Amino acid sequence: MLSSAVAAGLAMLLAGQPASAEALKPEYKVSTVLGAPFPWGLSAQRWADLVKERSNGRIVLKVYPGAQLVGGDQTKEFTAMRQGVIDMAVGSTINWSPQVSQLNLFALPFLMPDFRALDAITSGPAGKMVFDVIATKDVVPLAWGENGFRELSNSKRDVRTPEDLKGLKIRVVGSPLFNETFTALGANPTQMSWADAQPALSTGAVDGQENPLAVYSLAKLYTLGQKHLTLWGYVADPLIFAVSKPVWDTFSPEDQALLRAAAADAGAYGRDIARKGITVEDPSLLTQIEAAGVTVTRLSPAQQKAFQKATAAVYDKWKARIGADLVTAAEQSVAASR
Repeated sequence: MLSSAVAAGLAMLLAGQPASAEALKPEYKVSTVLGAPFPWGLSAQRWADLVKERSNGRIVLKVYPGAQLVGGDQTKEFTAMRQGVIDMAVGSTINWSPQVSQLNLFALPFLMPDFRALDAITSGPAGKMVFDVIATKDVVPLAWGENGFRELSNSKRDVRTPEDLKGLKIRVVGSPLFNETFTALGANPTQMSWADAQPALSTGAVDGQENPLAVYSLAKLYTLGQKHLTLWGYVADPLIFAVSKPVWDTFSPEDQALLRAAAADAGAYGRDIARKGITVEDPSLLTQIEAAGVTVTRLSPAQQKAFQKATAAVYDKWKARIGADLVTAAEQSVAASR
């Protein structure tokens, strides 16, 4: 039986422990759609590794790829995190746009001509406005990551003009904006999850798809008949590192700062991977893709303008729906980046 002196000392010792230490879970579940070796999964794992290292093993994040925490339906990820079913996520702005309409900003056709323009948006006033909106929905956004600019592939023909898209059945993500964009171009957009997309391409149930080049290459979509690749950079797909607000509130300010800094570093790491081999300075990934027998079509500025003109009505409609102030702020950042 403890003496009164020892008991009192033990009580003082326990009282001195930080509340965050008592509240920590053995594991925090992090949802992603793609795992390693895709840049998306690698950046999520980098976040987990940095948090574990910098917390001396106190905070353990475990990455669950394939949207498995939401039964494979990636569009339910944000809601699940908002409700506290998922602790954290590294999510696509596209997949979260059904719940946060402002995230459709990045899916406006031909808003961002290049990485410089994308960075200007995410690091500028528009990026802050987007994070402010997310923060009102019981989700705490920490940092930007990257999936990449989404390029077009198909099994039928080279695409150089909007007319070349007519009649092609293209797999798109579950977003009305994507549906309207491809419909305006004369294609037949078909919504399906990534898990369903690869079998559909393999069987020819759909003719094509749009995804970042890292996804196209690592998933070896050229082996599924996707031999015609068009670099048109019509939309980008930034990722967001985020934490459920109920979970976030259990961390001490020091641990919150640790999670935020680690997310920023992991996001930068993922951006570097997503852009590797597809720039003018380093076209090595594109060279590998062409070596696999893929015809790579690079649109000239004049050719790209034809696509831009064909989707202008969609852009204008969605600018009003997303919020003219937000879109104008993004347009101004793009102009300043030129």
